[in-house]
Amino acid sequence: MYCVDNKHFPCSTSLTMKYIGGKWKSVILIHLTKDKKRYNELRKEIPTITERTLSLQLKELEADGLVCRKVYTSKPPLKVEYGLTSFGQTLIPVLDAISHWGKEASKAHKKIKIEP
Repeated sequence: MYCVDNKHFPCSTSLTMKYIGGKWKSVILIHLTKDKKRYNELRKEIPTITERTLSLQLKELEADGLVCRKVYTSKPPLKVEYGLTSFGQTLIPVLDAISHWGKEASKAHKKIKIEP
């Protein structure tokens, strides 16, 4: 049994899903594996996510310690970048494996169509 913030998780898989579960968290994280991104860069790279959802998911990822938010105030306009923390970087092999599985599944199953 695992416990985080007084929430109990029966196994390590459920604990992992607490951090990367849902429709968007792993998608956002995979976009941050190569480099830091500004909010608008993430919006362009993930066009089907709403602004509200992206903002909420980034806040959750930051609260979970996976993403760091850095604000540059030295000169206007205000610049904010998101990047993986060292804890978040430990997920890179997991995210790469999920991505690889999706690519292989798309080749193996006729139901899955790849659209441009």
